[in-house]
Amino acid sequence: MTTARLLLFAGHAGTGKTTLAKRAMPVLAARGGKDFFFLDKDTAYGAFSSHVMGLLTGNPADRDSPTYLQNLRDREYAGLLDITRENLELGSQVLLVGPFTRELMAGKFFDLVQLGMPAGTVCRIAWIDLSTEEAKRRIEKRNDPRDAWKLAHWDEYLKRRVEPPAHPALRRFDNQHVDDAEFDALISHLLA
Repeated sequence: MTTARLLLFAGHAGTGKTTLAKRAMPVLAARGGKDFFFLDKDTAYGAFSSHVMGLLTGNPADRDSPTYLQNLRDREYAGLLDITRENLELGSQVLLVGPFTRELMAGKFFDLVQLGMPAGTVCRIAWIDLSTEEAKRRIEKRNDPRDAWKLAHWDEYLKRRVEPPAHPALRRFDNQHVDDAEFDALISHLLA
C-alpha cells in the first residue's frame, strides 16, 4: 500500500503559490510515480465566498474584513481539509494550495492527527517566500478585486504576514528569481 502524501504550498498573498504548485505538479508525478489531487483554496471556495460575502457585507470581493476572518475563513479551511482527508483516505495523494498561516503557526501540519488525517500520512510543506515589495507589485499587476483591501490597507495587512515556524517538514522557497537547482531541491524535499 502506498503511503498517503499531503503536499502543502503555503505562503502569503502574491507570492506565487498556485503558479509554482502547477509548475511542480507534472515534475512531482513523474519523479514520484503517482499523480496528485490538486486542491487550491481560491478555486474551491472563490465563487462560494464571493456570494456569501456579497450577502453579508455587500462586497463579494471581501477576503480581509473582520466579518470574513471571523465568520467564513475557518470554515473554508475546514472544508479544504475535509476534502483533503477524504482523498487521502481514498488513496489519492493531495497537493493543497493556500495560505494556511493560522494552521502552520499552530503546528497542525506537523502533527496531522490534529487535522484528522489518516495515520501514517506524510506531509511536506513548501513555504513560498517573496519580498513584500515584489508581492505588492504582483498583487497590483494581477488586479484581483479580492486584493483591494490589502492594497488600501497595506501597512495593516503587513502586520498579518508571519514567518513560518522552522520544522524539518517545511522548506522555504524564494520565488523572487526561480532557480532551477533550488526548484529541483524543493521537489526532492516534497518527495522525501
